[in-house]
Amino acid sequence: MSTKFLGIILLMCVLTASCKPKIYEYKRIEGFAQGSTFHITYENRTDKDYSDTVKSILEKFNKSLSIYDSTSIISRINNNEPNITVDDWFIAVFNKSAEINKLTNGAFDITVGPVVHAWGFGTSPIPKHDTQHIDSLLQFVGMEKVQLENRQVIKTKPGVKLDVNALAQGYSVDVVCDFLKREGIKNYLVEIGGELQAKGINSKGKPWSIGIDKPIDGNYDAGSNLESIIQIKDKSVATSGNYRKFYVENGIKYSHTIDPKTGQPARNTLLSATVVTSDCMTADALATSFMVLGLDKGKELLSILNGVDVLFIYSDNNGKLNTFSTEGLKSMIVEMSE
Repeated sequence: MSTKFLGIILLMCVLTASCKPKIYEYKRIEGFAQGSTFHITYENRTDKDYSDTVKSILEKFNKSLSIYDSTSIISRINNNEPNITVDDWFIAVFNKSAEINKLTNGAFDITVGPVVHAWGFGTSPIPKHDTQHIDSLLQFVGMEKVQLENRQVIKTKPGVKLDVNALAQGYSVDVVCDFLKREGIKNYLVEIGGELQAKGINSKGKPWSIGIDKPIDGNYDAGSNLESIIQIKDKSVATSGNYRKFYVENGIKYSHTIDPKTGQPARNTLLSATVVTSDCMTADALATSFMVLGLDKGKELLSILNGVDVLFIYSDNNGKLNTFSTEGLKSMIVEMSE
C-alpha cells in the first residue's frame, strides 16, 4: 500500500509539473512608421524577432494608404491617375469610412482632406484658410461624391481627394495584430502612433496598463502627464485631442479637427476623446468623430453604440477640466490623476 501511495504521489507531481504553464520571455521591438513611432511587446513563444517583418508590413501598408507617399494607391487616386486598382487594405478602410460617415451623419468624412490641408494640417506647409477659399473647397467634400466599384474609386468631381489619416493608423495596428495572431502569439501589445491593441496578458500575468494623457497645451511628451491609467485585455484604444496638433495665428488657436460640414476647425468644449472597443480602426475613427461632434452630440452617438467605452475630457465655463466616462471604462481605471 505504501509503495502504491508513493507511486500515486510521484505521478501527481509529474502531472502537476507537466500541467504548469510554461513562462515565455516577452520581446519588445520598436521603430518608425507613418511619420511616427511604433512599439510592440509580445510573448516570444516562437523565439522569433519580427522587427523586419513588421517594418515590411507597415511599408506595404503605406504604399496603399499614405497620402505622404506620392506613389501610394491613395495618392495616385487623388492625382486622378486612370484605372487604379485598390487592394484589400484600401477597401477595408473605405468601407469603414462609409460606415462611420453614415453613423455620425457626416461628422466623419475622408473627403475633408483638401480643407484640412488648407488649414495647414496636411502636406501643404502654408495655410490658406480665408472664408472664400474654404467655401470653394467644400464643393469637393462629402462621401456621396465618391464610390468604390469593382476595386476602383469613382469620383463625381476630379477635385475630390481622400485622406484616411483619421483611421488608417488604427487600422495599421489591426493589420500588425492579425499578423501576430497568425504566428500563434496570444499575448501582445501593439502601439503605432499612440493607437493600440492589447491581447491577453503582460509579462507579469496581468492585463495591460495604458496611460491616458491629460489634454493640456504643451503636453507633447506622451505619458509624462497622465489623466488616468486603465487596464485592458483583448481591447483596442484610440485617443483624439486638440492639444498637440494646433497653431496660433493672430491670437486665435486653430486645431487640426475640421468639421466637414462647415470647413472650420471644430469648436466645442471637448478636449480629448479616448475610445475603447474591439478593433483599433473603429476606435480611431470614433475618437475623431467625437472630437467633431463635441460632448453633447458625442453622448447621443454613444447611446446607440454597442461594445464601445469612452473617456471624454472637456472644459467647463471656467476652463476647468472635467471628465465623462462610461461605466465600462470606469471599471478599467486603476489610477486617476489628482
